[in-house]
Amino acid sequence: MSPPAPRLRIGFILAPRFTLCAFANFVDVLRLAADEGDRSRPILCRWRVLSPTMDPVESSCGIRINPEDRLGDTTQFDYIVVVGGLVDEIERLHPDHTAFLRRAAEAGVPLVGVCTGTFILHRAGLMNGYKACVSWFHHEDFLHEFDGLLPVSDQIFVVDRDRLSCSGGASSAHIAAFLVDRHIGRAAARKSLAIMIIDEELSAERPQPGLPLELTTQEPLVRRALLAMQQSMEAPPKVEQLARRLGVSRRKLERHFDQALGVTPREADRRIRLAQVRHLLSRTDRSVNRIAAETGFCDASHLIRTFRDAEGTTPEAWRTAQHQGS
Repeated sequence: MSPPAPRLRIGFILAPRFTLCAFANFVDVLRLAADEGDRSRPILCRWRVLSPTMDPVESSCGIRINPEDRLGDTTQFDYIVVVGGLVDEIERLHPDHTAFLRRAAEAGVPLVGVCTGTFILHRAGLMNGYKACVSWFHHEDFLHEFDGLLPVSDQIFVVDRDRLSCSGGASSAHIAAFLVDRHIGRAAARKSLAIMIIDEELSAERPQPGLPLELTTQEPLVRRALLAMQQSMEAPPKVEQLARRLGVSRRKLERHFDQALGVTPREADRRIRLAQVRHLLSRTDRSVNRIAAETGFCDASHLIRTFRDAEGTTPEAWRTAQHQGS
């Protein structure tokens, strides 16, 4: 008796210097959903790394992955996933890969951009009219590369019809779980994440770490400022420095923040750093001293005072309460 046909078939294209963890997280969710337990047989899911040359592809950390199949019929897959990595390397994608992606789009095969894979899809002209999720860390790179297009950097992944995109890293597991849920079932998706020690399946709308929900806005200048704050969390710039970096006056920056969010840039920066403090307290065992250094506070005493003003308790007491409630 022949085995049942897989319910989810994924073809991977790995860009030169791709991000290994983004690829591995995606594949492991498929692997764990494909079989009973963690036996790893590709029964319910099938995945292949595709290449026109079959040469090994080097990741950004130096580990190489050997392709398994040459490019062929795009319709043998339910999705084509492009895993990007270092921004400076995406131009080196083989032209046969680009032609393959265009054939897939013409055939109606959904395309998925992971990490800077979204850059590659847009450069190939395959994201026009679609929302594109990009890591907050690469937001400015995307703006520079594709003038006039504002990517979504306040969600972990985006599903827009037959284009899906995610910010990379851990979010790759969640977009993979979304596909498993869609094609195999919620139980299989939850099982994969549980075995990977991922607490819960996150929806697309979950904000990327570091951006509080109350600071969500579509105002372009304010979004750029918020992302700049995230990128310089250890050494927060003064408002004057931030305005100069963005090419506007301090007054204009403050006016846009007031209109979009009802807070000053300084207050927004404080909330971003406190959000990261809460994330580190709940997800790590790092000391308050170390967290203070990583989130731009002068010292632990400064962090404790600021945290108590916001939460009514100390960081350690807050951490203890979180762990007791989980």
